[in-house]
Parts: sequence; structure tokens; C-alpha cells
Amino acid sequence: MQDVESTLRGIDAPPSGTGPTGKPVYSLPVIADPTRNPRAPKMISNPNLIAEYLESEYPARAVFPDGSRALQTLFVHYIQDSFARPLLPILVPLSHQQLPERTQAHFRVNPPTPALVGPQREQAWRAVKDQFDFLAAILDKNIGDGDGVVAMGSELSYADFAICSVLIWIERMAAHDGWARIRTWNGGRWYRLWERCKEYMDEF
Repeated sequence: MQDVESTLRGIDAPPSGTGPTGKPVYSLPVIADPTRNPRAPKMISNPNLIAEYLESEYPARAVFPDGSRALQTLFVHYIQDSFARPLLPILVPLSHQQLPERTQAHFRVNPPTPALVGPQREQAWRAVKDQFDFLAAILDKNIGDGDGVVAMGSELSYADFAICSVLIWIERMAAHDGWARIRTWNGGRWYRLWERCKEYMDEF
């Protein structure tokens, strides 16, 4: 993690965004596409921009169906900015604990909040469930027009992958505490979505 910025600057990759102070932020993933110019590959960062680029340059089954790009972009912003926010005090400390020692040391200048325990932890999970319940109620408006699992009817779209990325984070960092709860919430909706996205997950 501590080598990401220097490595990406070294290959002339663009920043993925800017921080609160306006400083460029370098993060993964980044792709390099040498198709048009092998000597100067097209460098793209930021998952949303990568998805849009791949769909434009290498069209297959669309993850942005016609006319949905703006609404899906807004939906993904909601997932990142609001839906996942209550998870941060739970999962960030757990994620930090699972980093290699060298990477943990990099973050000790500004160490993460200690892991929640007891009543604080349960209160945090209730805030998480409120967000899941709210999103489930919105997605249930599609019942009758689709399979009742995905965001846009019956085919997976980029919105579903945005939700599933949060589910994967929970499953990897808090399998016995978090994922064991969430997979049963809202009639098992989130586990069914995770199963729908499973064939697209990279397993190492």
C-alpha cells in the first residue's frame, strides 16, 4: 500500500481522485491498455472510469444498458458515500489487522480507530442494517419487473457489482460476525445477489 503512489507515478498512471485537501490520490485498480499504442499504453484509474472505458472499447453484454449510465453512476455514488458508510468503523479496523506488518506500519502515523466491541459494535451493526433495509425497500420496487434480486430487472449491471463489492468486503473481513448476519437479511436477498455475481469474482 505504501508503494502504490510511487509505483503509479512511475508508470505515468493518473490519480484516481483527489483528497479533502485537493491533493491527488493514487489507488488501485489501474489498467494499462496497449492496444492502440503499445509504446504508450492507455492508463486508466478509478473503478468507475475503468468500467466505462472497457464497455466503450470492448463491448460485450452491457453493464450500462442504454440510457442508464447517469442513473447508475448516481447509484454507485450512493453506495460508496452513504450505503457503505456505517460499515467503516467496523470493517476498517478489521481490514487493518489483516494487512502485512510492513503495510500496517505505514498506517500507524494515522492509525485507524480501534475495533468496536460489545454494545458499540451491536449499535454499529444496527446502523448497517438500517441501510440494507432501506436499499432492499428501494430494490423491491422492481418486483414484478424482474427477478427480485438485481437492480435493473433480470440482468446484472454495474450497480449490482457496486453492491457486491461491499458484500465481498464484509465476507472477507467479517465472515463469522458480519456476513453470517447479512446473508440472511431481507429474506436472503444479499446472499442471492452474491451468488449471482460469484462467477465474476476473482479467486486467488
